[in-house]
Amino acid sequence: MSRPPCPPSSAPAARRAGTVCHPRPPMASAQGQPVLTLQQIETIFYKIQDIYEIHKEFYDSLCPKVQQWDSNVTMGHLFQKLASQLGVYKAFVDNYKIALETAEKCSQSNYQFQKISEELKVKGPKDSKESHTSVTMEALLYKPIDRVTRSTLVLHDLLKHTPADHPDYPLLQDALRISQNFLSSINEDIDPRRTAVTTPKGETRQLVKDGFLVELSEGSRKLRHVFLFTDVLLCAKLKKTAVGKHQQYDCKWYVPLADLVFPSLEESEHCPQVHVIPDHELEDMKMKISAIKSEVQKEKANKGQSRAIERLKKKMFENEFWLLLNSPAIPFRIHNRNGKSYLFLLSSDYERSEWREAIQRLQKKDLQAFVLSSVELQVLTGSCFKLRTVHNIPVTSNKDDDESPGLYGFLHVIVHSAKGFKQSANLYCTLEVDSFGYFVSKAKTRVFRDTTEPQWNEEFEIELEGSQSLRILCYEKCYDKTKLNKDNNEIVDKIMGKGQIQLDPQAVQTKNWHMDVIEMNGIKVEFSMKFTSRDMSLKRTPSKKQTGVFGVKISVVTKRERSKVPYIVRQCIEEVEKRGIEEVGIYRISGVATDIQALKAVFDANNKDILVMLSDMDINAIAGTLKLYFRELPEPLLTDRLYPAFMEGIALSDPAAKENCMMHLLRSLPDPNLITFLFLLEHLKRVAEKEPINKMSLHNLATVFGPTLLRPSEGESKAHLTLASDIWSHDVMAQVQVLLYYLQHPPISFSELKRNTLYFSTDV
Repeated sequence: MSRPPCPPSSAPAARRAGTVCHPRPPMASAQGQPVLTLQQIETIFYKIQDIYEIHKEFYDSLCPKVQQWDSNVTMGHLFQKLASQLGVYKAFVDNYKIALETAEKCSQSNYQFQKISEELKVKGPKDSKESHTSVTMEALLYKPIDRVTRSTLVLHDLLKHTPADHPDYPLLQDALRISQNFLSSINEDIDPRRTAVTTPKGETRQLVKDGFLVELSEGSRKLRHVFLFTDVLLCAKLKKTAVGKHQQYDCKWYVPLADLVFPSLEESEHCPQVHVIPDHELEDMKMKISAIKSEVQKEKANKGQSRAIERLKKKMFENEFWLLLNSPAIPFRIHNRNGKSYLFLLSSDYERSEWREAIQRLQKKDLQAFVLSSVELQVLTGSCFKLRTVHNIPVTSNKDDDESPGLYGFLHVIVHSAKGFKQSANLYCTLEVDSFGYFVSKAKTRVFRDTTEPQWNEEFEIELEGSQSLRILCYEKCYDKTKLNKDNNEIVDKIMGKGQIQLDPQAVQTKNWHMDVIEMNGIKVEFSMKFTSRDMSLKRTPSKKQTGVFGVKISVVTKRERSKVPYIVRQCIEEVEKRGIEEVGIYRISGVATDIQALKAVFDANNKDILVMLSDMDINAIAGTLKLYFRELPEPLLTDRLYPAFMEGIALSDPAAKENCMMHLLRSLPDPNLITFLFLLEHLKRVAEKEPINKMSLHNLATVFGPTLLRPSEGESKAHLTLASDIWSHDVMAQVQVLLYYLQHPPISFSELKRNTLYFSTDV
């Protein structure tokens, strides 16, 4: 019996780069009668022996090099040789369809073989958890092809981590070039998803793309599984079936691509407005999910009952599902020429662009309109379950325990420059990261006017909540007022390019900047990034320069200035209220880091030009400077000493007891801290009054400022972080709730508070 190889799971696992699987479907039945003829075996497992030999030779050569590793070892020639032998795969690919058909015929004519081919025992890699896994014959036969795809990804990763001056670099580049050329030459034939269904005209209908989208149908949001075939878009939902029964899809509607059109901007203006869920409701739900995660972690740590853990996980899934349904707000509208319209809501312009481009690419072919008979529709919908590439709803509850939890902390990204544009344009970039199963836009560069080589050199700090990917989108700004869309969720600026990279914890978690280039549609965007974990971001370095304001105790600054509230706080707030209070996402959208650092230097030097600089500076940079000032205080505004008491106070369930405690805690603050806090509180309330315009609710503002004004001391935070990121996030939730309590409270007067001090003990 021949032995097909199985793919490596990651680039660093060099040993796995040569692992092979050893399926052994029996050639004879228990009675001694052959299940398959030799001819059938040779057809189904064509060239497998040759493929096995190539990989065995590669593995045997690679293994000793990995075991005696040092920086002088070279192995590029092994990958180059492997790539040069891909012709054997071409023979396998050319035979692939016949192999599948032969296996299918053998299954139909021989029940024994059918049973065998439905569940083949495959020997896994040496270091996998299970020694055997079960696969179908079709999945097994796809493994050699999958192997080429994965080897190409391995080469990508190897190149990324190989210095350009290393002797292996040109050899790996050559191996990658050969592999990519080979893949592109056979790409149309190799994907098992593409052996889908035959159309009425006798052509093969292939699945090109599928995924979960939220459809707005009859005024309510529904989760759908959408399938894009070469000639039709089909929208389905998974039927509820009894346990153990084969799951099936129910077709909600379909549109032949020949009849599918995207509405023009004018038509979009007449479409019904999308009801957007307020941000504070989404943030509340995130907090609930984090709290449940924290409970799950505690139950696991205490070896809790599996039933209790399952109950919590079920609750978490329900909440995450709600978030998944209600977060998306970017409309993706499609029309059927025959009059019917459909509306999907997406969380990212990236996804909308992906779907639109995939459909438009297929529409360039000569497509015919058609109507599917009920039987044809049944067959097509029935094939979806087998063909789908996205199996699970994208919520964290569906992740395995050993999957990466993602990164929690702050990602610093500098967007340097871009090149590859054919003609001058007004260009800007946006940055997105994944959060709770969907993507959110986190930062935007300024528009670089009329250029083919924009030089932004702008730095952003992006908060990560279990994130695993960073996306960069490059847009051409539209200044034509006639093209501006009334539907404020519709972005009319043209996407020039888009790309995505995985946030590899090992690569990102270094103190140094890591430079990278992302290629998109022939455009190259150069950027750098570094990651700061939550515990590192808590480290407060007191200023060595006591004449400055950043990193200096608030009491020292107010005494020196003979002021009640530090000058920096008053000036930043005044400027935000003058021209930033209606800015969408004020305090949430990152300012450019270089601008913030420039403002920091001017305030620290007490420069006479502060007011001139403030009036010229981008308002998000001013908002960012204020946040940075509070973050860099030697201790948080609400003090290390009172932190545990604030945590206990906000957890009280009796309203009167909570009110007494929370007011008493304010009285216990030093006067400069209290006066500055009340000054900031009133400002944030005024910002929230403009929520219909700036989209910043009290809850949003509490989320931004809570963890900055109220943080555990370094020792306490380390103890928390060693437990779990979920317990840490539970702490952040409580910090947000403390600030929200004061923001929702009727106006608090300093003199009133102090007058009441007489009636209370000063001990906390």
